[in-house]
Amino acid sequence: MVKELVYKNRSYRRFYESESIDRETLVELVDLARVSASGRNLQSLKYYISNEKSLNEKIFQTLAWAGYLKEWAGPAEGERPSGYIVILEDTTLGAAMAHDQGIASQSILLGAVEKGLGGCIIASVKKAELSKILELPEHLSIALVLAIGKPKEEVIMVEMAEDGDVKYWRDEDGRHYVPKRKLEDVLINL
Repeated sequence: MVKELVYKNRSYRRFYESESIDRETLVELVDLARVSASGRNLQSLKYYISNEKSLNEKIFQTLAWAGYLKEWAGPAEGERPSGYIVILEDTTLGAAMAHDQGIASQSILLGAVEKGLGGCIIASVKKAELSKILELPEHLSIALVLAIGKPKEEVIMVEMAEDGDVKYWRDEDGRHYVPKRKLEDVLINL
């Protein structure tokens, strides 16, 4: 079951925007991150959730979506996420371990997949602008934004080409392809 969830957990960038996500679902996903491992057990990550259309639109404007898809400005209206989880570092609790953000994100996204949802971890954020929009106090620093919704695209893993090109792409039908290294290329003592 974990293997199935991990294989389904892709970076989805287009969603059925009309499929709303209730606040309780976002709270449940944050709870998975809350109980996940934390370096030095500091638990210094905090979360801001949004499932309100007007706030979602403001958050959307602060995000960059797909660096390798130069001709694509991000999801069009109707394909945008129905929810966001903004991962914050509480600087009053000490510096979070960098891996805490990844652990929390993975826990949230695996929970989302289990619920028939999907998401995308976004690090390219206009942080100062988003902090103002969310009216965050100075001690809460934006680390990542997770876009959450019902996926509208098919993401297909393919074997990485011999040239080692890591860039993802879309075909003319909108299917999204992501190259992955072979197991024997990453496990050095197979």
